[in-house]
Amino acid sequence: MSATADRPKRRRLPLLSALMALFVIAVSGGFLWFLHRAAAPAPETPPAPGIAVLTGGPDRVEEGLALLAERPEARMIVSGVGPDAGLADLIRSAGGRAAAMEPAPLADRIVLGRQATSTRGNAREIAAWARASDIRDITVITAGFHMPRALLELRRDLPDAVLHPRPVAPFVARPVPMIREYVKLVGAALNLSALHERAPPEHQGRGGATR
Repeated sequence: MSATADRPKRRRLPLLSALMALFVIAVSGGFLWFLHRAAAPAPETPPAPGIAVLTGGPDRVEEGLALLAERPEARMIVSGVGPDAGLADLIRSAGGRAAAMEPAPLADRIVLGRQATSTRGNAREIAAWARASDIRDITVITAGFHMPRALLELRRDLPDAVLHPRPVAPFVARPVPMIREYVKLVGAALNLSALHERAPPEHQGRGGATR
């Protein structure tokens, strides 16, 4: 092979190396931003008329119920509830402050969403509830590390709504779940989450799906 023919290959190597370096820097920088967002302290949330809880952890339901009790005019949706779970089951499984609550006084202000099996499904379910209830101001409750993706999906389906994040523990999970969540966040940003949606299961037990 002549030296002249070998030159284009030599030129491509530095270019490929530079592109790979830029890719690594972008991915690493994005992941650090994600960690910073997840670990940020919970901001003060105004008394919005809507409360949306994305299932996947008992602290989420407990926080939503406590907040609903503080806001007599508010309404709440718990999205991703299993088909066999009732309000009393959610209160019992939530524990903490919620365990002492009586479900009856809250029942007429709570909707149990049973269709969602993913974060994208949560967003669609919450958006349908918000439009039907004419609610445009919503406090969003989920784990801290899940909040960036939840808000991304919700803003896609509720572009005109005002969303107030109220993250609960865990704010940061173990390394592997955090990496997995970051990959899902990137996929959601690229609008690929619809490819992974699945139909609601017939029997999901007493509780909500893990995201």
